[in-house]
Amino acid sequence: MKQTNKPAAKLSQTGIAVALAFLAAATAQADQRITKPVIDTDQLIVKYRNSGLSAQQLNSPSADTAIATMQAQRMSQVQGALQQFGAIGTLKRTTGLGSQVIKLDKRRSLAEVAAMAAKIAKDDPNVEYAEPDRIKLPLAAAPNDTNWSKQWDLQNSSIGINVPNAWDLSTGSGVNVAVIDTGYRPHADLAANILPGYDMINDTAVAVDGNARDSDASDPGDWQAQGECPAPNNGAHNSSWHGTHVAGTIAAVTNNGVGVAGIAPNAKIVPVRVLGKCGGYDSDIADAMIWASGGTVAGLPANPNKARVLNLSLGGSGPCDSTSQAAINTARANGAVVVIAAGNDSMDVSDASPANCSGVVAVAAYDKTGGRSYYSNFGNLITLAAPGGAQSGANDPNGILSTLNSGTKGPGSDNYIYYQGTSMAAPHVAGVAALMLAAKPSATPDEVIAALKSSARPFVASCQGCGAGMLDAYGAVKAIKGDIIDPPATGETESNNTLATANAVTAPKTLSATMGSSTDVDYFSVQLPAGRTLQAVMTPNASSDYDLYVYNSAGSQIGSSENGKGSADTVSVTNTGSSTLTRYVKVVYYSGGTGSTNGKYSLKLSW
Repeated sequence: MKQTNKPAAKLSQTGIAVALAFLAAATAQADQRITKPVIDTDQLIVKYRNSGLSAQQLNSPSADTAIATMQAQRMSQVQGALQQFGAIGTLKRTTGLGSQVIKLDKRRSLAEVAAMAAKIAKDDPNVEYAEPDRIKLPLAAAPNDTNWSKQWDLQNSSIGINVPNAWDLSTGSGVNVAVIDTGYRPHADLAANILPGYDMINDTAVAVDGNARDSDASDPGDWQAQGECPAPNNGAHNSSWHGTHVAGTIAAVTNNGVGVAGIAPNAKIVPVRVLGKCGGYDSDIADAMIWASGGTVAGLPANPNKARVLNLSLGGSGPCDSTSQAAINTARANGAVVVIAAGNDSMDVSDASPANCSGVVAVAAYDKTGGRSYYSNFGNLITLAAPGGAQSGANDPNGILSTLNSGTKGPGSDNYIYYQGTSMAAPHVAGVAALMLAAKPSATPDEVIAALKSSARPFVASCQGCGAGMLDAYGAVKAIKGDIIDPPATGETESNNTLATANAVTAPKTLSATMGSSTDVDYFSVQLPAGRTLQAVMTPNASSDYDLYVYNSAGSQIGSSENGKGSADTVSVTNTGSSTLTRYVKVVYYSGGTGSTNGKYSLKLSW
């Protein structure tokens, strides 16, 4: 029977732009929240073109005095600009980019702080840029792990990312992934893969743990009471343990007989805490990217565990700011792949920072239908999509299952919870990037991005503005290694209208075929080795609807896909036996064009 895909649900609210950890229906738990687009801030960033001193002054015995004098003069100018807005500023610190963080006397609207920054830059030609220090929020062979069957997102299937096949090629050994987030909990299913990190939060009120920056990246909780944080992020919610969930998706301990499996089980996590109560500042997030990738941040020890992949499941609204872009550029120059959640506002990602910055992997989310998750941002800046789920209530299994903590405020016991969001999609890509870099350590960030895009699979349902396609772990690892994924397309041979006359195909192969008439049926046969999963992807022309079926050697149907007009159909079947088996793939007409011009379709067969 022909199945009809349901359209992706639309958000009923308007004006939503701040990307959060995860979006859910009103029945979901309180921390699955939506906020308004603009958050007030009490900090701004000023970057000067140079020190303002001559080489002779900088090298003289009185250099420290000269630097202090210049800094005082600059702060005096800054204060003069701020006074016109009735504000007072205090120099807080120097960032890893050499810019100055100015603390204001109180929180003000983003528009007002932007006006202050513009005045500072206008009054001093030596200012390279000045901008608000915006606040970001969390965007929310089969292993023997007991919950593996619940991890639909990792399976060898039409909607999974084909992790088991990828494990034959790479498990992420030797690659460190920085999770720039809320910190981590030492979950029993994760702790063995955690390396020392850093708490980058410089504001004690945000940090919650009683101090500012230190080497303890553990998560004390990010709960908040009603009205405790500035509007619009002023609702009450429990601690999210967001960073722990993200880290578990990337590198939970695997094949240990408990819990969940991580995508890159032999990779290591470097937790860098930047999000606390009420979110986190751009300046802290920028320093985190620099430090995690092996760069230098004044006042901090060097990172002994340089990360090749940075995961940022966080964001906010507005254009890419100069501070974030400069930090991303530095991280990329240090060899790191920067993976960022696209945001959960069902809007164009061009207004979601830092996913709209240059040189990043911007990740959209799809759900269990294979189509765009109702909340996911989209647009031309999206790189590709990965599983993010779509829930209708708290802990709905249509989300992504990972490691968590049961505490509502401070830490409680270990547990496992389903979350949804582009926050959950991004670590799928980060984990696959770790697999890729373990397979080819010399790969550059741009090479990793190109391989992710070239290996992405066609969407099995509607996902407009979701980039190159669906994340494919196996294809991505093969692509970065330079292995041939898809030989040149070959044509079908008629007549192949029955099992007996099926075209024999040696996979992997992509076929260019034609639906000759409304009664045409095309059969293809493949020899599927033991332990392998055949993936058949049939992509019709845009005006046609053809359907895809797979049969065993006895002619019994064992798989089917019946998507709508112009949508690809995908079927995956696994040979669980110990010997090679024959499998038949059938393509049939449902509606649309036929013939040599209007009846074209492609069929990709691989394992």
